[in-house]
Amino acid sequence: MVENGVLDVRSLREQVYEYLRGEIQMGRIVPGSFIQLNAISERLGISKTPLRDAIIQLECEGFVTILPRRGVVVNKLTLEEIIDVLEIVGALESAVIVSVFDQIKTSHLKKMTQLNRQMRKQLKSDRFNRFDQEFYRLNIAFHDVFLNLSKNRSLGQIIMPIKQRLYDFPRPSYIREWELINCDEHDRLIDLIKAGKKEKAASLWRDEHWSFSAHEEFIREFYSLGNQHIQAQHNQDRQT
Repeated sequence: MVENGVLDVRSLREQVYEYLRGEIQMGRIVPGSFIQLNAISERLGISKTPLRDAIIQLECEGFVTILPRRGVVVNKLTLEEIIDVLEIVGALESAVIVSVFDQIKTSHLKKMTQLNRQMRKQLKSDRFNRFDQEFYRLNIAFHDVFLNLSKNRSLGQIIMPIKQRLYDFPRPSYIREWELINCDEHDRLIDLIKAGKKEKAASLWRDEHWSFSAHEEFIREFYSLGNQHIQAQHNQDRQT
């Protein structure tokens, strides 16, 4: 497949998977609804095989549930699951900080600082909006600076889908005040790493940055906004 003059070397399964993820992320397929497999197959001009394979991957990652003889339903994300996922990601990323602490060099810290400055710039820009994909990319890149230092190759396969569950259900709707606090925590992490305070750095990440109790007000607002988006999309679909 060629797009904008560039050959897409991904497998058809990967392309269909990314398409479905995009539809979910943009709110065109809402949690609790069934995926219209026949319509998607016709729209993309593909057979059922790559679509089935993409659906299986989505189920393995927790995005959908395959119901025999009924279809494929997009999973909803409950508050209890959000709390559990935050705890899991906090535990994993803080453990990585401990394990790679001595590998973090000045160049890595400079990269993290640069990314965090770009995030702040995005947040303060008049062009910033609640669904800013560039901000999402920068935030992921900041975390990946130290995560990619881990020799555990399975780590990325575990952490990223879990994060995407948080960010894709519902569609990301950033809260500027909360994200500025997150940027402050990024700066504090950098300072603790510079000072050689490994355990304090890990504690900050586990007990504050990924803590539900530390950010409960913002987390509830974030997902409330998402549910409003889902309901609006659902109402729109019913009218069309």
